Amino acid sequence: MLKPSFPVVTDRLSLRPFTFDDLQAIHAWECLPEVARFLYWEPRDLEGSRQMLDKRVARVALQGEGDVLDLAVTLRESGRVIGQVLLNWTSRQHEQGEIGYVLHPDFFGKGYAAEAGREMLRLGFEELGLHRIVGRLDGRNTASARVLEKLGMRREAHLVENEFVKGEWSDEVVYAMLGSEWAALSR
Repeated sequence: MLKPSFPVVTDRLSLRPFTFDDLQAIHAWECLPEVARFLYWEPRDLEGSRQMLDKRVARVALQGEGDVLDLAVTLRESGRVIGQVLLNWTSRQHEQGEIGYVLHPDFFGKGYAAEAGREMLRLGFEELGLHRIVGRLDGRNTASARVLEKLGMRREAHLVENEFVKGEWSDEVVYAMLGSEWAALSR
């Protein structure tokens, strides 16, 4: 089980549970086609963002397989919500998890996704005791691939046209890291 003490603080960021007051900030990126482009969902209207927020506010701990820790990424200095980061506990038996992240485009290219992702890896490996964590992405999403590489994750698979997403066949790329690799990086 993992229930972090909030906020989880990094050099520039504060990761905390979502609140209903975050709706406008979330909708500011969820409504953008460039954000939804490589994700499974289409740009959301305000009601769609509200429905997702209803789920996110409850995702504050990992108590069992299938649970998701879904946190708001905020700037420490201003408290502004700039994105989300998550850790999904995908298998108790195999001690596996998956990380993900979405940021508002105004904050792309500044290292925030890697900073938040690094903290989710730390939580998964050091606090939950996972053996392996993956990151999956659309094969065209080179910016997200760079984030995972910056985290030290290894590219393990390129699955060609394995999913039919938004009316077209899409490649999936899988990155992964083992707990032993994390320990070696963290020394």
